[in-house]
Order: sequence, then structure tokens, then C-alpha cells
Amino acid sequence: MHFKKRAVCWPTLTLASLVTVSHAYGQEASAIASQNAADDADSTMVVTATRSRSDEGETPQRVTVIDRKQIEQQMAITDDPGQVLSNLIPSYSPSRQKLSNAGETFRGRDAAFLIDGVPQSNPLRDSSRDSYTIDLSMVERIEVIHGASAEHGLGATGGLINFVTRRAEGGGISQHAGVRLTTDDDFESDGFGHKLDYRISGQHEDWDFVAAATRQERGAFYDGNDARVGIAYPGELQNAKSYDLFGKLGYWIDDNQNLELSLNHFDLEESNGYVPVAGDRDEGVPTTAQRGTRDGEPGFNEVTTARLSYSHADWLGNEIDAQVYHQRFRARFATTPYFPYLDSAGNTQYDQTRNESDKVGAKFTVNRDGLLDDRLGLTAGLDIVRDETRQMLVETGRTYVPESQFDNIAPFLQGKFELAEPLTLHAGVRHEHADLEVDTYQSIDRSNVTQDNVTVEGGKPSFDETLYNAGLTYQATKWAQLYANYSEGFGMPDVGRVLRGISTPGQNVDNLLQLQPIVTDNREIGARFDWNRYGLELSYYESNSDFGQRLTEQNGTWVGNREKTEIQGVEITGDMQVTDNHDVSLSYTHAQGESDQDGDGRVDTDLTGINIAPDTLKLGWNATWSDRLSSRLQSTYYFDRSVDNPELDFEGYGLVDVSLAYRLPVGRVSVGVENLTDEDYLTYYSQSARISDEYYFTGRGRTFSVGYQLDF
Repeated sequence: MHFKKRAVCWPTLTLASLVTVSHAYGQEASAIASQNAADDADSTMVVTATRSRSDEGETPQRVTVIDRKQIEQQMAITDDPGQVLSNLIPSYSPSRQKLSNAGETFRGRDAAFLIDGVPQSNPLRDSSRDSYTIDLSMVERIEVIHGASAEHGLGATGGLINFVTRRAEGGGISQHAGVRLTTDDDFESDGFGHKLDYRISGQHEDWDFVAAATRQERGAFYDGNDARVGIAYPGELQNAKSYDLFGKLGYWIDDNQNLELSLNHFDLEESNGYVPVAGDRDEGVPTTAQRGTRDGEPGFNEVTTARLSYSHADWLGNEIDAQVYHQRFRARFATTPYFPYLDSAGNTQYDQTRNESDKVGAKFTVNRDGLLDDRLGLTAGLDIVRDETRQMLVETGRTYVPESQFDNIAPFLQGKFELAEPLTLHAGVRHEHADLEVDTYQSIDRSNVTQDNVTVEGGKPSFDETLYNAGLTYQATKWAQLYANYSEGFGMPDVGRVLRGISTPGQNVDNLLQLQPIVTDNREIGARFDWNRYGLELSYYESNSDFGQRLTEQNGTWVGNREKTEIQGVEITGDMQVTDNHDVSLSYTHAQGESDQDGDGRVDTDLTGINIAPDTLKLGWNATWSDRLSSRLQSTYYFDRSVDNPELDFEGYGLVDVSLAYRLPVGRVSVGVENLTDEDYLTYYSQSARISDEYYFTGRGRTFSVGYQLDF
């Protein structure tokens, strides 16, 4: 009984939003929800988040919650976090299968990534590695909000993806150990990879803890034609080593109050054993790789996230949540032919860059329900963050992106009011105040990075935006609910990309229009249907920005163009419980978007694959054959897509994956096959995002994984 009381009040920091658990996917309840509800996936569940709470199916905005079982099913197939997200989140772009997630968008815009509410994205210099800051073995569930929201703050113009970490298990000390082996279907010696993971957790009196570690080595990737997949300059998952160290310590002051300290350190470093071999896009020859040593040091991702939180479940009738956090982000990119310089002997060499970003912040929320005869609930809060970022050239020691400091403070108020028994209003307001400070600096001449280009006068521009959201849910019948929502998102353009690209003299940071924030208007209507064994959700959305950002490639680097953009899309998801042991699911997504490239105030040019995902159909079948054996079969088809530039047209392809899990007398074993049919294809990004011989990659071919897990 003592443990159950603790579980009810668990203060795990989840989405800064209204969060509901989808019945269609039979999700687990939040750690903050009652344990009994969590054990019964068919019951109506209440999920209490740090900023507001909602009964199942009450939110006026689409929400997806991915539980631990789904994560494990995907990890039995693939160890690529981008691929896992793409497999499970409607309207998330196909994975690039690289360390860089540039071009992996959510509803055509950027997603904000968080770990237990701590932002992982780097708004000042987007290194496009923010989904690779934690191993999924450390994650209990993934909470996803579709579309922009004023309540979420900086960066979530397309949506928000929150990784909720593992929590302590009750009943003494619990341990877990696992091993997984991966290989291509030809069992090439350099294609082998392995992963080890260990976790221990426990609870004693007023203390609880979790400690975990993983170590992984990935081999070379092979495509469906048994050729090595090409090496990408920005960063690679293949032929890389990574480890993750995670710890969480909680103390219960009393039955209502809790302190929690958590720390996660993730490190991934490429091995320097292969060099890229450029393809020929015009001739349809993909980029490959061969053994060799690249110039410079291997690329890496090194991220440390620390968080201290406090919660009070009943402070004068209010729920209080507070946290402070710090994140240290370091990323080194491989040597590329885009940073030439002359060494002391006059020979041409090439440099590489390193991103350095440090964030410190705090979040405070107060939640009060039961007002006005239990018809009104209010949530008030304040977010504060400071981000300091720069980008260096490693070999020449020069500053490629000047050190920039970003300060953001944002108070907000969110409410839920029951207008009538079937009709509920959700509304809120958030004010963003931001200061950007950059000292006077010299931009770099890219033809020889030891030379200055122009001097740019520093400045301290300020930005103020008041953002609103309002939505309605209408429970038409016991099995049908309608919803509509308007919300606004606030994001910054890639500041570093703007600053490093200035080549015109006389520029001043205070007057650069390219640094103005991106405000996104999101409109959405939808319907949810629940017929006991059948579920269906339909939604249509529009995402518009009067001053958005569209990336274009110029001389081997990406440049951000500030343009009006408009995106529309449809999401359809459904599930059917065929029998008690078999269920099937489907999803279909369609999106299209245009931007104003000629500056006449009207959108007129198709957005390409760097923004918009192709139409996608996904099918899944989960089966429980016995109390020991279960399986998952899933297929994804990406439809052809044409745009105004025929060189970026996309030729679709289909992929099939399968996994099996079998419980042994001691432990359990899993077998997964990615790309079961060994489809030979060029990735969506390679076909539709950029025209380049160096970035013309095939996707991974048939890949086998075998794992063993033991809980004791």
C-alpha cells in the first residue's frame, strides 16, 4: 500500500501540455496516473502532466503516446532513433539513417525534442542532431504533440517529442541485462554490430533510484544490392561506437512532496575506417564507401543533461511542479571539401567544424482544478532559458559562428472550461520575450578559411511575441468525439547559419531581418471514434507562417531563406482488435506545402523533401501466439511525389519489417528483420531534398538482429 501511494504521486516531468493517452494504441498510463489505471489499457485513464491534465481523449489537438512495448518492438528491428520515430509517428519524415536528422520534419516543420521536459534542440545553431541525445533503452515512453502550440515554447513549430525516462520499480531491487547482435544478410565481417545494456532500480523507504548503462558498436551498413551504404560528411551512425550513462535519484519528503535528480550522458563517436566514394546522380549511381582513413578527427555527438525537479501534489489545493536544468552539447562534424585552407607548406587542406552549446533553464507550473463547481481548471507557469552557442573550425582554430547568447523568458496561462456536459473549451496565452546578443565579429572567407570576409557589427536585438491557443472538444456520442484547435508556435531561425553566411560589408546584427522569430499558425479539426474493438482518428491541419524559413543549398552549404510558407495535411489512423490475441493498425498521411519564393506575397512554389514528407501508408499486425511467443509485422509505403523542380521528384518505395519475441524459462529472446524483402532503394532525403553526388545514398538492406534480455 505504501508503494501504491508513492506511484500515484510520482512527479516524472512529462509534456508541458495537455496529454492524453490514445485508446487506439492501448497506451500505458502516465507514471503520475493511478497504477490501477496503468494496468488496465481498456479503462479510461487520467494522465496528470506537469502543466495541465486531461482525461483520455479530451485534448483538442492530436496526441500520440508511444509506450515501452512499442519501443521494444521497434528496437528489435532497428537501433536508429530516427527510424523508430518515423515508424511510429504519423507525419514524421522518413529517416535519413544518418547521425544528422536534417530533413526529418514533423508536419513539414521542426519538431522540438525534450528529455523529461528538458529541451534538446539548439535554436542558435541547429546541428540537426537533437534526436540523438539519449539511448532509447533509457526511455519509458515517448509523448508526441502534433502541430505548433503556444504552451510548448521555443522550437515546436511542427510539434513536440518528449522522451520520458525510466522510473524506479517497486518491490526492492530490480535488475535488467541485455545483449543484441546485428548483421547484414550476407554476414559481412565489417557489418556486425552489438549492444550491451544494464539497468538497476529500487525503492527503500523514502528513496528510489534508477541507474543504467548501454554500450553499442555499429558495423558498416549494406544496401539491398549488397553494396556499402555511403558515408555522410555531417555524421554517421554506421561504423560508430556509442555509450549512455543514466541515473535518477528521488526522495519523498512526505506523501505529497518529492525531489528528483536525474543525469544522462550520451556519447557517440564515428570510427575512422571508411572514406566516401561519390556517386553520380545523373547516371543513377549511388554514393558508396571504401576502406580508408579520412582526414581530420572522427565526428562525434557528446551530450550531458542534468535536471533537478520538485513537485507538491497538494499545496493549498494546488499542484506545484518546478525544475532547473542544464545541458552541455558538443558535436564535431567530419572533414569536408567545403572548408579549404593552406598549410605551412602551401598545400591545400580541409577543416572541420565543432558545435558548442550550453543551456541552463528553469520551468515552474501551478495547476488548480475543481474551480466553478468543478468545471474550470487553470494552469499558470513560467519558463526561463539561457543558451550560449558557437561553432569552431577545429584545425585552424577560427570561429565559424560567433558566440551568441540567447535569453528567453515566457509566462503562460492555460485553462480548461466545461461549457456544457459534452462541450469543453481549452484556451491559453503565452508571452515570449527573447534577447539575442552577438559581439562584433569577422565572417570567414569560405574559399580560404584562414581569411576574413567582412566585419559584422554586433548587437542585442529583442523580440516580443504574444501567442494564443484555443480549442474545443465535443463528445457527440459515447463513441464519437469532434475537436477543433487553433494554436501558435514560436521558433528562432538558425541564427548561426545566418551569421556565418554574411558576405556584404556594413551589416549590423540589430538590423538583420533574417533573425526575426518564426511564428507559426496551426489550425486543426479532427474526429475520434471508439467502437470498443475498433478505433479511428481523422485530422486535417493547416500550418502557416508569414515569415518562415526554407533551406536551400548554395556552394555546398545550406542557406536559410525567410519566406511565407503554407502547409496543409491529413492524418488518418485506425486500429482493430481482431481477436484477443491479434490486432492490426493502419495510418495514412498526406501533406503538401508551398512558399513565396518571388516575394510577391503569395505562395507559389512547392516545398521539397527538405520540408515535406511523401504521402505514407503504414500497416501493422501484432500477434500473441501463446503466453511465450509474440510477433509484429509492419509495412510502410512511401508514394511517388512530384514538385516544381523535376530533379527533386521522388520515386516511392515500400519496406517490410518483422520481429519475434519468445519468453524462455529464464529471460526472453527477440529476433528482428529490417527490410525483410531486401528492397534496394534510394532514401527519400537523397532523392528529394538536395541535388548532390556526395549525398546520393541508398537505404539499408535486409538486416538481422538477435537479442537476449534478462530481468531479475
